[in-house]
Amino acid sequence: MENNTNQDGKKAAALYIRVSTHDQEELSPDSQRRLLLDYASAHGMSVPEHHIYQENGVSGRKAGKRPMFQRMIAAAKSPEHPFDVILVWKYSRFARNQEESIVYKSMLRNKCRVEVVSISEPLVDGPFGSLIERIIEWMDEFYSIRLSGDVRRGMTEKALRGGCQCRPPLGYRIPYHNAVPEIVPEEAAVIRLIFEKYVNEHLSLFAIAKFLNGSGFKTSQGNPFEKRALEYILKNPFYIGSIRWNRRRSSTNEIRSPEEWIMQNGNHPPIISEELFHRAQERFQSEYRAKGVRPSETARHWLSGLLKCPECGRSLSSCVRRRKTLEDTVYFQCYGYLKGKCVHNSYVSEDLIVPAVLNAIKEISEYQTVSYEMAPFKPDNVSNQAVIIEKKLKKLSTKEQRAREAYLDGIDTKEEYCLNKQKICEERQLLEAAVQACNIGETSAGSSQSVPITGIDRKQLSCRTGGSRIAGNNQSAQVKNLYDILISDSFTNSEKNTALKSVVKKIVYYREQDHIDLFYMPFPSG
Repeated sequence: MENNTNQDGKKAAALYIRVSTHDQEELSPDSQRRLLLDYASAHGMSVPEHHIYQENGVSGRKAGKRPMFQRMIAAAKSPEHPFDVILVWKYSRFARNQEESIVYKSMLRNKCRVEVVSISEPLVDGPFGSLIERIIEWMDEFYSIRLSGDVRRGMTEKALRGGCQCRPPLGYRIPYHNAVPEIVPEEAAVIRLIFEKYVNEHLSLFAIAKFLNGSGFKTSQGNPFEKRALEYILKNPFYIGSIRWNRRRSSTNEIRSPEEWIMQNGNHPPIISEELFHRAQERFQSEYRAKGVRPSETARHWLSGLLKCPECGRSLSSCVRRRKTLEDTVYFQCYGYLKGKCVHNSYVSEDLIVPAVLNAIKEISEYQTVSYEMAPFKPDNVSNQAVIIEKKLKKLSTKEQRAREAYLDGIDTKEEYCLNKQKICEERQLLEAAVQACNIGETSAGSSQSVPITGIDRKQLSCRTGGSRIAGNNQSAQVKNLYDILISDSFTNSEKNTALKSVVKKIVYYREQDHIDLFYMPFPSG
């Protein structure tokens, strides 16, 4: 790879200019640019305008979060070899993470033949120069870590005093720097409307979003309302005058344990009452639905989303069979079978399944007893933990591949590569053991109630009850009310579907055995 020089024989150089978010003593971008250009001119270097890379308000701890830095590295690695040196005001502008600084500098020097030069920190030639460079990098990283700690302590202290840490949510504004958030009347009216419709009118998030968007309302970013935005509003304690701090980890965006959160009374005025807010939380927790589940408003039938295939666990989709001479009929069939993903053809007509479900619910409401069996379930926390561990295992494979590439490219020595590989293997063993523990937890973590409904013949699925008492007077009245809703013509399919989901978790249909299992939502004790 030859050196890149222009017609005047000058060495080509690139400039990297960065101003971080918290530094107050660093030079401005214009000052850095002027000093770098002066240095290049004095040392016989040419700097093309399109190779001046500048980033404002970006931290140097993570190279992956600096797009101009990544663009500069990509240009250096290109076959054209557009420049031979990268000029920076200080090495801390290039990176504040010593590990990343060493990796990128070694790659540029050994693979791209590009040097990184700090114009304010000249280095002597020889091994002492490399040693001084490493000391400078370590001091830069230590300064960044210390600065981060100081900033976090200041923000924590502000949170403990009820101060607002970031941009306020919809319904508030900050009139000037460091001012207490104040209410925006027209936006606050939207917030009150959301809580009223959710708590008092009992509308779903889907229906509320449809109403707000149809009325022309927008979020604080000017976007249409959607389910996620409404969840954020309904669960945000800022609207009752409280401050919530330290809820998520900034590095992974994972939610911390509630014990680590900081909850304080804020200095800003509330928009809604605490009583209304807590009622919203109670409803949200009682109706929490896992990701991917369709809202009741889109249900074609009041059994939609509840009938499940025993083989693959997918829902039974409702379909309408059109007939020229006879009346149209509704039937349900495994969605996985329809897509070729399940070999089990769970197929049942509406005339067969509806009476069986109604009889099961009616029996509980009248007799308050039902025969049942215990069925294992998979807790959400075990499932989520297993998913997280699987993601970490995939990242570990990527890390192992990068370590191998670093060794092949000459960045790491053989001893360093062996040490990294050993650490990765040890971490993989720990993660694989954690996965096995999660799998064990799935089969022994608890149980839920199943109500078997045994069929007598293929023309009718009937109920067989008797045995253990599972419902008290309040729960019996709830089931009785559900039964009245399901047999009434005054309610829509979506309303019936919502009512059924508040009591029944799922209904598994076994075609070969001619029976169904009803899995009820947990009844409160007492």
